[in-house]
Amino acid sequence: MATTIYLHITRFASQFPILSSHFTPRVFAKQRHQLLNCRPTLRFQISHALSRSPRRGYSVSASTSQDCSNHSDTFDERYDVIVVGGGHAGCEAALASARLGAKTLLLTLNIDRIAWQPCNPAVGGPAKSQLVHEVDALGGEIGKVADRCYLQKRVLNVSRGPAVRALRAQTDKREYASEMKKIVESAPNLSIREAMVTDILVGKNDNVEGVRTFFGMSFYAPSVVLTTGTFMSGKIWVGRNSMPAGRAGESASLGLTENLQQFGFETDRLKTGTPARVDSRTVDFSGLEPQHGDEEVSWFSFDPAYHITREQMCCYLTRTTKKTHQLIKENLHETPTYGGWVEAKGPRYCPSIEDKIVRFEDKESHQIFLEPEGRSVPDLYVQGFSTGLPERLQLPLLRTLPGLENCSMLRPAYAVEYDYLPAYQCFRSLMTKKLEGLFFSGQINGTTGYEEAAAQGIVSGINAARHADGKSLIVLERESSYIGTLIDDLVTKDLREPYRMLTSRSEHRLILRSDNADSRLTPVGREIGLIDDDRWKLYQDKQSRISEEKKRLKIVRVSGGDLAAEVSEVSGQPVKDSSTLETLLKKPHVQYKLLDKHGFGSDLLSRIDKECVETDIKYEGFIVRQQQQLQQMVHKQHKRLPEDLDYYAMTTLSNESREKLSKVRPQTIGQASRVGGVSPADITALLIILESNRRKDNEQKRHEMTVTQPGPTKEAVA
Repeated sequence: MATTIYLHITRFASQFPILSSHFTPRVFAKQRHQLLNCRPTLRFQISHALSRSPRRGYSVSASTSQDCSNHSDTFDERYDVIVVGGGHAGCEAALASARLGAKTLLLTLNIDRIAWQPCNPAVGGPAKSQLVHEVDALGGEIGKVADRCYLQKRVLNVSRGPAVRALRAQTDKREYASEMKKIVESAPNLSIREAMVTDILVGKNDNVEGVRTFFGMSFYAPSVVLTTGTFMSGKIWVGRNSMPAGRAGESASLGLTENLQQFGFETDRLKTGTPARVDSRTVDFSGLEPQHGDEEVSWFSFDPAYHITREQMCCYLTRTTKKTHQLIKENLHETPTYGGWVEAKGPRYCPSIEDKIVRFEDKESHQIFLEPEGRSVPDLYVQGFSTGLPERLQLPLLRTLPGLENCSMLRPAYAVEYDYLPAYQCFRSLMTKKLEGLFFSGQINGTTGYEEAAAQGIVSGINAARHADGKSLIVLERESSYIGTLIDDLVTKDLREPYRMLTSRSEHRLILRSDNADSRLTPVGREIGLIDDDRWKLYQDKQSRISEEKKRLKIVRVSGGDLAAEVSEVSGQPVKDSSTLETLLKKPHVQYKLLDKHGFGSDLLSRIDKECVETDIKYEGFIVRQQQQLQQMVHKQHKRLPEDLDYYAMTTLSNESREKLSKVRPQTIGQASRVGGVSPADITALLIILESNRRKDNEQKRHEMTVTQPGPTKEAVA
């Protein structure tokens, strides 16, 4: 009965502002009377607010002192989910939550910088494209917006296997942010508010109740998602000069770190950086190597409605020179890292140019890409050239690059350091272990990259909405997706440098390809509630076409002819008489395009369908073998670990293992095996202990049953 009342109260609170944060049935009648008495004023103010911005779903906070003189307090604002931060994690989290029916509030420092790309305006790349495809398969937005706003697209690693091929899109920075902002602003159930959150409001049972802002406003919700990016106590550096900022031109978020520390969270510092931007009109491209986009454009989204081709822009390749290296070596002491005034670790896989020069001293030059930031702006992003050098040295450094001898610098490069919370403090649902209802996503968890942020964002948004609705939380297993691998790595390994997704991080990458992300995750998105009927029908129709085509290729046979001759020539292998089309397609270097060329392809399939068919058939043996290995492993890996295990009491484990397992508190044997410092021998010892405990428990139960059984009666004995 108590649960039912609570749900009714929650539903009412989601429709009307409630006066007290301690809302109970006893005071409900009085509050309802006050609401009804104030209704005309509220109705007028709501209409007035909406008329100013019909697309933006602002929440309304109204003062009612004139009409309700007997009540001097302001109305509380109550939601199901509050998302803090309007970056790529925040957008996906807020949209997922709202689309699942949760009344959602997005709090961000600057509404005009929603989904901004402060570093390279690009989406995708190795492993990152798999994340984008998976977010789209679940019902997210990043892939759709990238498809809509691309300047150039290329598939990387084409000459290698399908497991490591990756789509990368250079996007229009301003158009991307504008499109995502429109989507967020027009989403039902989603309100937006500019605010700096400084405090998490927590109940008596260590459960989240809401947030408080810098200006003292309180917002209430049972689920809160923090996606603070680089803003939490952020500081940007140019040489020896610094200022508090989350990124250039935007203030840092202050106070939240200290608030989280009060609840026992561990915090640390990381840093990243972004290169200078140069004016494309001052660059001589004549001697540079052009990097054109693909003639056949590929797509992130599985929804064909977003597959609209556009004119592509060209990128260019230049290189560092001896002068570049000399200038950097002479001034290393002027950079924050080598000068010693910033100790936070930067990303290993996206190093500054000075890091490259120091680490790879034997290399004579490094590739530098010049990439446009938009169709209507002259800004060029100098990829691979981020630096912490003083601004007075940055233009001379840029002018050591071929083609940039006379360039103008529009924006200086800078480094940014910020607070994060090591993600071992989260479960795999991304809810924190210390506070129920609090979720972390994006760079607050120690990741780097828009794609990693978006992947975490959609998971935390789903789970925040489900938590607010009293439902169980979802966990994407490591073997199910790159998203699962990403989150498992974050919460299991004690990471102390920015984490970037790589294909090598997944043990199952052959079955976690970009092309089959929909077959792996769209049914999950449908079950959760993010995939609508139209999208579900598109998915089912595609799977049906692929299935039927694979059946056709198994039965259609070819004896001699031009197709057999060309297959033999391309593959370097003989073709037997009466070979099936499936057999031909399995041969090396033979693509589905060859079947089309000779009239044996299917007109019912799209190019994407044909690529899926080709991959499934050509790599069938490898895929089946990996799936079998996976099935054998899953039972052991998913074995649950009791929450109350005392690792320090397990003397057969190494000291380091006991310490790390006690800190991370893994939920499964598989997760425990991936904790840094835990050896295979430790896992074996742990399994033995678990089995011993199981047997002791069973023996205890049998003993208790024997004791409680009634003995024979005197009559029965007689």
